[in-house]
Amino acid sequence: MNHLFVDNLTVIDFAYLDPTRGLVGESWIADVVLGGELDEQGMVFDFSNVKRTIKRVIDERVDHRLVIPRGYQGLSWSEEQPDTFTWALTDGSQIIHRSPDEAIVWLSADRVVPSAVASLLEQEIKAVLPANVISVEINLREEEIDGAYYHYVHGLKKHLGNCQRIAHGHRSPIRIDRNGHRDYDLECRWAKLWRDIYVGSEEDVVRRHVDEDGVRYVTFEYEANQGEFALTLPEERVYMLDTDTTVELIAAHMADKLKVEFATDTIRVKAYEGVGKGAIAER
Repeated sequence: MNHLFVDNLTVIDFAYLDPTRGLVGESWIADVVLGGELDEQGMVFDFSNVKRTIKRVIDERVDHRLVIPRGYQGLSWSEEQPDTFTWALTDGSQIIHRSPDEAIVWLSADRVVPSAVASLLEQEIKAVLPANVISVEINLREEEIDGAYYHYVHGLKKHLGNCQRIAHGHRSPIRIDRNGHRDYDLECRWAKLWRDIYVGSEEDVVRRHVDEDGVRYVTFEYEANQGEFALTLPEERVYMLDTDTTVELIAAHMADKLKVEFATDTIRVKAYEGVGKGAIAER
């Protein structure tokens, strides 16, 4: 059998639910290998169609969505509110999410791992390829990062595209320079502060409450052009901004905080949003 491969075909930025970590932002690089017979052009599949067909399926199916493992025993929802579900965490707290169907992916597994997501994508890609393509192999992998990074989730209600979904995320490196020199300690400090964090905007908060177990919760709600979104999280898993949560404003927020701490220093923050993109703020 003949094989065709495309490395680094696309990056999927998404979020998923984990029993312990909670709401996790992730960025996976997708590599693809196709196996099959040669067509009349002497190809397994035309490279020009790879992005047009395979990348489109990957991006539309997972990118900027919340992936939910249907087999997790701590997952529940009611028939009265089929668009709302509750995710029980191992520490006794919970996450409640409501969104249009197009903002989520149901996974036939009890945990979200690359192989389970790849299997879902392989089935859907195979269905849209010509008959001479016999096998599809998707490899989903994290970027190799030399330095500090964090996983964060957010939603951008003013965005006209899929970033408006209230629970999508990224695995992001950060670079901080003080007076022209990289400060690894500050990078690690922010990475620790933002480990598995939801970055929320104060203007989207509709409620704060404490449950009977003493857990403090914050609820975000907004309406965007794809529909109505709502998310309730334990407050300790949230980092609040007074602004929207675009990567430009995230970088600016970090730089402003550091400038207050190091008033006489020159600060440069390079905040990534997933792989190979982001924003720079200098103070």
